[in-house]
Amino acid sequence: MPEANATAAATRDGAGPAPRDGLGTPSRVAVTDAAAAMMYKLYTVHGPLMFHQSGGCCDGSSPMCYLEGEFRTGASDVLLARLVIEGITEPVTFWMGAEQFERWRHTHLTVDVVPGRGGGFSLEAPEGVRFLIRSRLLTDAEDAALNR
Repeated sequence: MPEANATAAATRDGAGPAPRDGLGTPSRVAVTDAAAAMMYKLYTVHGPLMFHQSGGCCDGSSPMCYLEGEFRTGASDVLLARLVIEGITEPVTFWMGAEQFERWRHTHLTVDVVPGRGGGFSLEAPEGVRFLIRSRLLTDAEDAALNR
């Protein structure tokens, strides 16, 4: 399974330059405070979490939240980040389908949560909210660091 600078821990925000890991590498993924709070709530009920973002229509265009390992990943998936969320002991992995990653590789993603019904299999669905992705293009410096 390919990794796309997955060691860069995501932090909250999404505006401005991407968060950086301890080595100064920009992160491809950030989370809002609201998304982090929902992840923490889901973690306390279900345990370790993972996200998968696939291409396609309908729910396939939204990030889906699962129990870690519940969604099988393989050679057709790319690990974008190990999200470090306050109060969650294990990183929350964020995966993307490789085909979609090829189209989105120059994009910084921010995981957010909004009211509404999400995907039927995503863990947040019974909470009356859904995760969504807010995106922006990487800066030239971020792109050079992440896509060399």
